[in-house]
Amino acid sequence: MSGGDMAKPLLGHRSTEGEPSVVPAAGRTIGVLGSGDFARSLAIRLVCSGFKVVVGSRNPKRKACLFPSAAEVTFQAEAVKKTDVIFVAVFREHYSTLCDLADVLAGKILVDVSNNTEINHHKESNAEYLASLFPACTVVKGFNVVSAWTLQSGARDGNKQVLICSNSQEAKRTVAEIAQVMGFTPVDMGCMSSACEIENIPLRLLPAWKIPIFLALGLFLCFFTYNLVRQVIHPYIREQQKKFYKIPVEVVNTTLPCVSYVMLSLVYLPGVLAACSQLYYGTKYRRFPDWLDQWLQHRKQIGLLSFFCAALHAVYSLCLPMRRSHRYQLIETAVKQAMEKKKSIWVEEEVWRMEIYISVGIIALGLLSLLAITSLPSIANSLNWREFSFIQSTLGFIALVVSTLHTLTYGWSRAFDENQYKFYLPPTYTLTLLVPCTVILAKVAFSLPCIQHRLLRIRRGWEKGRYVKFVLPSATGEYSSGETSSNV
Repeated sequence: MSGGDMAKPLLGHRSTEGEPSVVPAAGRTIGVLGSGDFARSLAIRLVCSGFKVVVGSRNPKRKACLFPSAAEVTFQAEAVKKTDVIFVAVFREHYSTLCDLADVLAGKILVDVSNNTEINHHKESNAEYLASLFPACTVVKGFNVVSAWTLQSGARDGNKQVLICSNSQEAKRTVAEIAQVMGFTPVDMGCMSSACEIENIPLRLLPAWKIPIFLALGLFLCFFTYNLVRQVIHPYIREQQKKFYKIPVEVVNTTLPCVSYVMLSLVYLPGVLAACSQLYYGTKYRRFPDWLDQWLQHRKQIGLLSFFCAALHAVYSLCLPMRRSHRYQLIETAVKQAMEKKKSIWVEEEVWRMEIYISVGIIALGLLSLLAITSLPSIANSLNWREFSFIQSTLGFIALVVSTLHTLTYGWSRAFDENQYKFYLPPTYTLTLLVPCTVILAKVAFSLPCIQHRLLRIRRGWEKGRYVKFVLPSATGEYSSGETSSNV
């Protein structure tokens, strides 16, 4: 194969409808109305992609220095006359300033790239409003989900998808071809009625993270309050000891592993509930309740927040000996040992407990790190489904078991010590064991051959109560048909 053939892509560009399309010539002229940051970035990207760019501005002499030298900067009317595809890179409030160009714009394709400052700020989308002002033009909504930084740095450093919608299939195809040449992946979102949804996308702040974040904050507040009562308020009321210095570090450090441990178990609990639902109804085709469906969709975010809390717990734990209060306590212990003339305060059981506790905790943090890394799209895309499932499911469950061992070695025999019950409240770690142990026991039950076999059959399409046809030979040698239930 020649060097020229090697330079060609293996797969040709595709249109939004999945049919091979002809990429527009590199010399095609594209118009840009506007001189803001997005207009400048768009012009730079178009020029780098091989297009001829004509920029329309109300002050071309003053704005010309802001654009690449290959782009022609002129008045808006002159720019419109020289091209059939025009990117309207002005705010909605300034659309009316283009009304004087209505006659020149007739029959041309206008690409609306604008966004609002608030979700559903107007009754109609910006693209629909632009179409109402210029009924003789074909309006396409697109490129609004791409930032100016992505346009300048290239699609490889940002989101490659460009959402496009319009009432004209031909106009969408033309804009999609331009997006492909620029290195982006066009996504056909349908007719112009989808413009409102597309314009709301850049305004949403982490929509998939709201529920997990509120869940993590709720768990943190609950466990923090519980630990505050046990570690600070109880000594102050019962023994008049002021231990408020524990709040910034020690109480927080006791709370973080509780949140991380419970959040990790909440990643695998919805899978258990889904399996129970399938076993109960005997089918995989019954829709899960909305709350369970939402829970299943947020497992990735919940797991990443679990890893975040675990990482903070590790950092806080490393900083514990650096506290001034810890140094005072060491000196006080040394003084008491000297006054009591004790040569050694070595407790073999406590030494082994802490060694095992720290070692198991490091292993648990390592497994959580592996789960977090493989959840990144760049890493997940390099794994096949079996590899990804093994890491996220099997190793994830092992991480939950190891975290449980970490918690149990921390507690050791403290659960049976009456001095550990402050205000008759049990130690915090005993509360955190409830959900994880439920998940572990359920997983063990699902691994039993009788349950595992039934669950596997259901997930392969078997349904309880479904009737299947069969054929039996009669006494005369002829065959007769009948029906039987598939659960027989």
